[in-house]
Amino acid sequence: MNRSNAGANLPTLRSHNAALVLDLLRVAGERGISRLELAERTGLTPQAVSKITARLRAEGLATEAGHRASTGGKPRTVLRLVPDAGHAVGLHLDRDELTVVLVDLAGTVVASRRTPLDFGAPAGEVVAVAAGEVGAVLGGPAADAVAESPQPRPSLEPGADPRTSAASAPGEGDAVGTAPVGDARTVLGIGVAVPGPLDHRGGVLHRVTGYPLQDALAARTGLPVVVDKDTNAAALGLALRADGPGDFAYLHLGTGLGAGLFLGGALHRGARTGAGEFGHQTVSLDGPLCSCGGRGCIEALCLAAVADGDVAEAARVLGTGAANLVGLLDIDRVVLGGRTVGADPDAYVRGVRAVIEERARRDGTGAAVPLVTTAGAGRPVADGAAQLVLAPLFGRVGSGGGA
Repeated sequence: MNRSNAGANLPTLRSHNAALVLDLLRVAGERGISRLELAERTGLTPQAVSKITARLRAEGLATEAGHRASTGGKPRTVLRLVPDAGHAVGLHLDRDELTVVLVDLAGTVVASRRTPLDFGAPAGEVVAVAAGEVGAVLGGPAADAVAESPQPRPSLEPGADPRTSAASAPGEGDAVGTAPVGDARTVLGIGVAVPGPLDHRGGVLHRVTGYPLQDALAARTGLPVVVDKDTNAAALGLALRADGPGDFAYLHLGTGLGAGLFLGGALHRGARTGAGEFGHQTVSLDGPLCSCGGRGCIEALCLAAVADGDVAEAARVLGTGAANLVGLLDIDRVVLGGRTVGADPDAYVRGVRAVIEERARRDGTGAAVPLVTTAGAGRPVADGAAQLVLAPLFGRVGSGGGA
């Protein structure tokens, strides 16, 4: 089996028009789409579409999917995307757990793994575990089931500082757990979703001042790496699966609380790619101390209620923040996610909806915005992390600050 550590070079995808065509093929799925429909939906000439689809077929990205009756003349040839022509890895580094998925061009998860993780451990250890799991998911059999990794959980030595390993250059030392990456699949890169704050453009974590996670993981795996907040990754994945346009906020309640904002057809990251620190809005000036150093943050109040087992109070606090966001941004819907919400989705929907509806009645703004959860949606953050790599191929990129 041929193996390569290099990222895929697909020259056709450098064309904006080709990306538009490829995205329509992706959306059409197995049913496929004709060249005439592609021309109508893109505004390109039939000749341009024919040239683009010919190149896509030559590179193995598209293939014929049969014929469809036309209103006149011979039946139209239907084309479809070839999902296994390319793959991306999605990594979700949570504070206590790592999830890795391998997805094809259609966004279908073909392999996944999960292992314990101490995100507060020395940075070099975290990168080593991540690289090892990437190698494992690429070298293992394609399967939908989650394989629990035997990798031991890394932890800090008593009194150790998590920044001590960050001073080393990326790739120094043994590549612990790293396997040769890539096989017959074309691996386009790795998308990494981590808790913020961070610099998306440089892939630098702020939790460990200046640690270049993007460069460190790329050095260990030999693959292109994109780093973003966990909430942004999930929002991107949700946007790509949405039935129609619309602004929404994804609120993630797990080991922390944050938001991913999809506004105006793009992820909103802000001028310094720091937007979405939803959990650190102050709702009680003299409230409890938060991990960020402030007091009365909605994250601190919400997690305290969760720790006390008071789901109703946690949902009420989360609803207060959600209602503030709806009023501030006038968004079309709110999506709740994260393992804490997933443990009791109905209770969180009820509690958050009650606050949003009360605010809508009080403000006289009409019906409250729709509220849904990602419960049953698999691994939205890890899946969305893979889309950080795939979305640009389909022209589905844009950001209010740092694409």
